[in-house]
Amino acid sequence: MEALDFGRTVRRWRDRVTPEAVGVPAGRRRRASGLRREELAGLAGISADYLTRLEQGRATAPSAQVVEALARALRLADTERDLLYRLAGHAAPGPDVVPSRVTASVQRLLDRLSHTPVVVYDATWTLVLANAPYDALMGETTAWRGRERNAVWRNVARLPSRVVHTPREQAEHEARLVADLRLTALRYPADRALRRLIADLAAGSPRFAELWDADAPPPPAEPSRRKTIDHPAVGRITLDCDTLIVAQDDLRITVYTAEPGTADADRLALAVVLGTQSLVP
Repeated sequence: MEALDFGRTVRRWRDRVTPEAVGVPAGRRRRASGLRREELAGLAGISADYLTRLEQGRATAPSAQVVEALARALRLADTERDLLYRLAGHAAPGPDVVPSRVTASVQRLLDRLSHTPVVVYDATWTLVLANAPYDALMGETTAWRGRERNAVWRNVARLPSRVVHTPREQAEHEARLVADLRLTALRYPADRALRRLIADLAAGSPRFAELWDADAPPPPAEPSRRKTIDHPAVGRITLDCDTLIVAQDDLRITVYTAEPGTADADRLALAVVLGTQSLVP
């Protein structure tokens, strides 16, 4: 298939998706009913310039990760998703590949949490999607590229984070993430992207290599499941942090909430308002 066919198809499907259908504020001054380029790019976690080049046929080799991100952002049915993969020159992922598909039923669940900070990871702890309240709480994720989108990488490389951890808590968190990644590697031994991730982590982080080769089991899960976030505008917020596993799709959905009527709930609400109000033109 020619690259331009892929771009034309993405453009046609972008035009049919209403902002309301994907939780994007429509605003008042809007000429078209479909998504703008920058809106689809933000939902897919790619740059608007790259999406422009894809739609115009000037970028000709989108990765499978980019295709999956566009399929998810466009809310494509399975048959359309498979077609998009073929147009990009890829085979649709099979059962031996770590899934990153957000099914329609899971998407409906996420839509019901549109005012609550929610982030979704695949089984490698690579970011699948983060909603606007999550970005408002934790910082913008749409600019993350490549390995930056992987939580194991971000933690062992100690990239900036608003989550407040003591050194011991950070070490235990890293150990749990690496232990879970080891289990994922056992479930998907044929996934080449997963093998590359593990090789990159081992080459770039002595801490990861140490944890990967460790014989000792990881520390038990935190009983309280609470996290403190140091927000630059509203200060520290302590929240309940619950990670839900979608077993069939092997996804991790983490939800941040506060007990109603508390100061933390008020600070969370303010952080979300401050972080999302500028998105409405």
